[in-house]
Amino acid sequence: MHPPEVRAHARRLYLSGARVSEAARSVGLAYRTVWEWCRERPEAVVQGTGLRCFRCRPEVANPTDQPAYCYLLGLYLGDGHLVATARVPVLRISCGNVWPGLIDACETAMRDVLAARVRRVQQQGCVSVQSYGKHWPCLLPQHGPGRKHERPIVLTDWQREIVAAHPGHFLRGLFHSDGCRFANRVVVRGKEYVYPRYMFTNESADIMSLCQWALDLLGIAWRMNRRNSLSVARREAVAALDRHVGPKS
Repeated sequence: MHPPEVRAHARRLYLSGARVSEAARSVGLAYRTVWEWCRERPEAVVQGTGLRCFRCRPEVANPTDQPAYCYLLGLYLGDGHLVATARVPVLRISCGNVWPGLIDACETAMRDVLAARVRRVQQQGCVSVQSYGKHWPCLLPQHGPGRKHERPIVLTDWQREIVAAHPGHFLRGLFHSDGCRFANRVVVRGKEYVYPRYMFTNESADIMSLCQWALDLLGIAWRMNRRNSLSVARREAVAALDRHVGPKS
């Protein structure tokens, strides 16, 4: 009999979107053996040690890594897309080619939250970091047809509890997706002044409201400079946000 951790690893790969043959090669066992593991009843999967979806396991009250979940949630609300209608749902988050550190951080967050396997698909000007998994819809219930700013985006009670405990990580995800930190230059009476500033831009009023809420939780001053744009410019506010977000890398 094979060790239970080997069985769990093979099934975790399969549930994350890998083919049976790929899972079999990963654990070094016969295709038929792994095929039987992967075809077991769904209720057996819920009881198994390989399932990491804390929404489907009553004994798991919280995600494996709450800060990673908050960061990933922020990235998803900004530049993410979840296809829940496929045979195996797939989470995709677009990251600019100029930010390799962001691409790495996105992949790490996916792995820390749920994914056993993450792929990087090169596209024009960006990399789509993606992971297949049947339980992504459980963890990201904001998915739905159409663009995010054309439908309501409301956190569930359990999501609000997690974000309220880790608002800095949530903001880091939001600003790393749809925000930036830059040097603002102004000229007063012929003299130029340069100071750092954060901007967050999003067409969804609901997502903008979530950003405002998280900033308020940390006591960070902000203001709306346009209908779809939020600014953090006060010196002490920028310094506070630096401790949680910082520039992209």
